[in-house]
Amino acid sequence: MLEILARLFNPAALALVGIGSLGTAALRSTGADIAAALRALGPMLRMSPARDALAARRGIHQIEQLVAVKGIACADQVRSDSAFVRKAGIRLADAASPEAFTAWADEELAARAARRQAAAAVWRAAADASPSVGMVGTVLGLIGMFASIDDPQLMGPAMALAMLTTLYGLVFGSFVFGPIAARLERLVAAELEWQRPALAHLERLAAGEAAAAAPAWLKPRSRALR
Repeated sequence: MLEILARLFNPAALALVGIGSLGTAALRSTGADIAAALRALGPMLRMSPARDALAARRGIHQIEQLVAVKGIACADQVRSDSAFVRKAGIRLADAASPEAFTAWADEELAARAARRQAAAAVWRAAADASPSVGMVGTVLGLIGMFASIDDPQLMGPAMALAMLTTLYGLVFGSFVFGPIAARLERLVAAELEWQRPALAHLERLAAGEAAAAAPAWLKPRSRALR
């Protein structure tokens, strides 16, 4: 078994397919996208949408309690386990108006989703390129094999390169780069599922305090006074 696995390992074929796939993805992406794709690997392994959503709900509840006692200006004092909620609390405390906070919330969600999608697109491009790069390696191996047809000792390594690059192309595309891209794409949707309601709740808090602080002559009259 170990002997078979050893024969399946070919550094040249591995480098050709891995570097070729990533290089193709890099050519299709910007420097910022590539940096985002590399940075996303660590959080991708650590992130848990359910855990993050629970931490966000607790943080929002803490902000709600604090605002009820001290007002919106103290929302930045909340020490939540959610970095997203802590950032939102700071923005809420500093916002000049509910409309300003809403504008920031929309921009923040769009920017976060764009970064995640850009990172996923890099890995998706690598996954798409892997089978083609593997076929290029196969052609190169066949060329080397036919070029050395008079020397049986050289034909074996060339044939192994031809077959292994095809295998590596399928493995990288289906079991490495593809799953990374799919997980990042899933995380984009999963994050938005709890981030949108969290920010919407804070927007309502800001709007409620603004309405309570408005002068009486700005408030709408009740039906009884009409």
